[in-house]
Amino acid sequence: MKRKGYICEKHKINKMKVINLGQKNSILNKFVSQMRDRTVQKDSLRFRRNLERLGEIFAYEISQVLDYSEKDFVTPLGIASIPTYDNKIVVATILRAGLPLHQGILNFFDDAQNAFVAAYRKYDKGEDFHINIEYASTPDLEGKTLILADTMLATGASLEVAYNKLCENGEPAHTHLVCPISSAYAVEYLQKHLPEEKVTLWVAAIDEELTSHSYIVPGLGDAGDLAYGIKK
Repeated sequence: MKRKGYICEKHKINKMKVINLGQKNSILNKFVSQMRDRTVQKDSLRFRRNLERLGEIFAYEISQVLDYSEKDFVTPLGIASIPTYDNKIVVATILRAGLPLHQGILNFFDDAQNAFVAAYRKYDKGEDFHINIEYASTPDLEGKTLILADTMLATGASLEVAYNKLCENGEPAHTHLVCPISSAYAVEYLQKHLPEEKVTLWVAAIDEELTSHSYIVPGLGDAGDLAYGIKK
């Protein structure tokens, strides 16, 4: 993939549904601000914990759009009828930066199945690169609700490749993409390349600028390095 520096002057949502939780005032924005702040983000433990907290918030928000039915539960004194979700959940992530986010989602959907994808940019010449899938482990996804998490959504290419790879193991009834920091370019890219009726994108912030090297500006840096240390 080759692209010159990109700045989206006006972002429009015409296809795939995009929900930006950062547009409303909540504790979520405090966690995002700490992840962005270059003096605070140096604390890798806090960085991972903030990602986990975001995962929990996204999980709660997603839970409100699932399919529910009332079920009876026997208490020590009687029977309580409580609406609970019917969806079969699979939580997936792109290694390695997405792991704390994945854990946060799993903290709430604690009976979910899990899937993991190892995807990375393989550079060819200059700014050209393609997405290479090194590893994918997933249960059957046919008819299930897939929650696919990745901390940063720069070009959207790796998420598209990961989604298509996972769907080789069955077509989910619906997929919720959870990407706290996204570029406007990636949002538009996914709207063009993913099925609009079957995918919802959840973000905490949409940054307008993407550099020629595919770095989100202002972004937050390399999420994997911030969470787990600098790699070679």
